[in-house]
Amino acid sequence: MIVQKRLSAITVIKDYANLPWVNCYAGEINQVFMNLLLNAIDALSHGIGNKVDQTQNPTIWICTEVLAGNQVAIRIADNGVGMSSEVLGKIFDPFFTTKPVGKGTGLGLSISYQIVVEQHGGKLICKSEPGEGTEFKIMLFY
Repeated sequence: MIVQKRLSAITVIKDYANLPWVNCYAGEINQVFMNLLLNAIDALSHGIGNKVDQTQNPTIWICTEVLAGNQVAIRIADNGVGMSSEVLGKIFDPFFTTKPVGKGTGLGLSISYQIVVEQHGGKLICKSEPGEGTEFKIMLFY
């Protein structure tokens, strides 16, 4: 509901699996979801990737799945412009941002990483290439 207005021009595709209960700090995990969704929305404001079908609408995919080893995964992906390997290597660093001055603190992904990895013992992985969009994958144990 918080991001609904900003999603008006974006197609959101949801593919939710039947997940087991996950013991977590719900408020903090929701903060991670919010950071990832807002970053996807911001990325799509720069257009869609040049290696995807240019007739496609700006799109965000939200998918969940059960993984082996008592893990669940939540994937948030977009078909935005993607990131270079140089940027990708810095995205979880505190205060690193690709946004203009005054538009971001560079703390959202750093905090998200701390919440998922340090507080929950999970993994936060990002895959991205220029022109091909970005996918964040959160993995948590249940």
